[in-house]
Amino acid sequence: MRTILLLAVITLAACGAAEPQAELAHDLTGRARALDGDTVSIDFRFSGADAFERKQLCEIASGCYPCGKLAQDATARMLRSGEATIHLVGNSSYGRPVAVVDVNGSDLGEQLISQGWAVPATKYLSRDRDRAARYMSAYDEARTNKRGAHAGKWIDPEKWRRGERLACERN
Repeated sequence: MRTILLLAVITLAACGAAEPQAELAHDLTGRARALDGDTVSIDFRFSGADAFERKQLCEIASGCYPCGKLAQDATARMLRSGEATIHLVGNSSYGRPVAVVDVNGSDLGEQLISQGWAVPATKYLSRDRDRAARYMSAYDEARTNKRGAHAGKWIDPEKWRRGERLACERN
């Protein structure tokens, strides 16, 4: 499982941060970084969805194109479309919490797979067979309809991270 970095912004109100409401009180542990004096962010890895890496290239007849950047852009576009809900589902992976992210009630990982910008990593969904089945169905549909990277050649993101490259990337 690899992920798309999701920026979860936690704003701390300097003027009058009252006791947290019970329904909002929740501990989150992860590597955080400061965006400014009173805003921090924590990156999450998607559970069961492995998107193309930001610098990864895919290939169509006209040559290589930045499918990883397009995956990142698709994620950003979906995040801008509404409110994100982050469901922590696992322990830290590569120093980041593992989560399912919903935007307006829609599973972001499933949407990326459906658009052809991510592949299912169902080995990480052994405890969530329903989600694994939905991810595989979305993948089959994207592949059949040649959406996103399925319009040409691509390397599985996990193999790409280990150094495997398309011929057009080596030129």
